[in-house]
Amino acid sequence: MKISRQPTPVTIKIDQKHLENVKCFKYLGSLLTDDGRCTCEIKSRIAMAKAAFSKKKNLFTSKLDLNLRKKLVKCYIWSIALYGAETWTLRAVDQKHLESFEMWCWRRMEKISWTDYVRNEEMLIRVSEQRNILHEIRKRKANWIGHVLRRNCLLKEAIEGKIDGRIEVTRRRGRRRKKMLDDLGDRRGYCHLKEKALDRIKWRNCFGRDCGPVVLTDY
Repeated sequence: MKISRQPTPVTIKIDQKHLENVKCFKYLGSLLTDDGRCTCEIKSRIAMAKAAFSKKKNLFTSKLDLNLRKKLVKCYIWSIALYGAETWTLRAVDQKHLESFEMWCWRRMEKISWTDYVRNEEMLIRVSEQRNILHEIRKRKANWIGHVLRRNCLLKEAIEGKIDGRIEVTRRRGRRRKKMLDDLGDRRGYCHLKEKALDRIKWRNCFGRDCGPVVLTDY
């Protein structure tokens, strides 16, 4: 699979056999696509989580205590949907898919159909919840990135762009493409983010549950 802006074809031979060019494939449980985006992976994860919910629908919609059912949904269903979320680069459309999935879980858990015309705000009040899924992703990403920045490893060098090689970069029209670290929202730059990550306690306090709202930005 080739990930590039240039349409130049790539031909690779092994034992005089051409390797097939593909637009997507699964690696370690995650769906990789040739556009370098996470949209297909997020949609795939959401579909898997919904299928898992449907299999245990009787449990999640039973007469168990509400708080217990919410914990079960977050433990079993969200864990499937958010597998590998630490590496996702979320665009506005991806964030909307995830928030829609979050509301889908609460509506199905309370047996409320979309034809009942119950607003999302009212639904959140019924289950005593806030919109948490984007905060959870941001917290997971911050914990993982902080761990990477405190170590000297290949992944850290890849993030910092220190891998040897030459890439021809051509400026395209429009806003620049969103990067993985942009979700952490430190406007003072990567160096300040790296310095902050060295203090584990300060880093976790900064990117805890009360780290502020996630702003929808389209890139």
